[in-house]
Amino acid sequence: MNLEIKKLAPTDAEAYIHFFDTTPHDDCNPENTCYCVSWCSDDHRAMTSYPSREERRAMAAEYVKNEKLQGYLAYVDGRIVGWCNANTRSECMNCGGWLFSIPQVRQLSFNQDEKVKSIYCFLVAPGVKRKGIAKQLLQYICRDAAVSGFDYVEVYPQKDATNESMYFMGFASMYQELGFNIYAETEDKYVMRKQLKKN
Repeated sequence: MNLEIKKLAPTDAEAYIHFFDTTPHDDCNPENTCYCVSWCSDDHRAMTSYPSREERRAMAAEYVKNEKLQGYLAYVDGRIVGWCNANTRSECMNCGGWLFSIPQVRQLSFNQDEKVKSIYCFLVAPGVKRKGIAKQLLQYICRDAAVSGFDYVEVYPQKDATNESMYFMGFASMYQELGFNIYAETEDKYVMRKQLKKN
C-alpha cells in the first residue's frame, strides 16, 4: 500500500468534509458525525449547546479554510483514508474537546514554556483499518513537529481501551511502541509524551 501523508491545508476543506461524510466512526450514526470541530484552536466556551450535524459540517469547512482546525491526512492512490487531529496544545486548551472530553487532563499543571504538539484523534477508513495507518500518521507528525521546533508530542489515550467510542484517541501500547512515556495520569486517561529535543 503506497501511503502519502500531508498536512491539512485550507484547500483541503471540501475533501476533508467528504471524508467525514463518507467514513463511519464512533457509533456509526451519521447524525453523530463530529467533523472534529471540538478539537481546534477556536474557543468553544461560548457554546450553550452542541451544534447540529449540519452546523458542525459548516463549522469544519470554515475552520479548515481559516487554519483553525489542524492535522494530517493520509492518502492511498489519491483518496483520503486517514485523519489525525494535531494542534499546538497552548492554542487548543480552551476548545470544546478539552473542556468537555478531557477536563481532568486540563486541570493538570503544565509547563507553559514548553512547545507541545497535542494529538487528539485518529479516523481511519474501515477498508484500511489495522494496516498501520495510525502508526504512520503518528511517526510523520513526530518528525514534522521536530522540524517545526516543538519540544514534545503529547497524547491522551484512555486507560481502559475496551470502550470503542474512545478508540479515536489511540492506544497506549501504540504510543509506547513509538517511544512515548507516561508523563501524568488522571482516573481514566494517560498523558503520554515523546521528547523531540535533547536537553
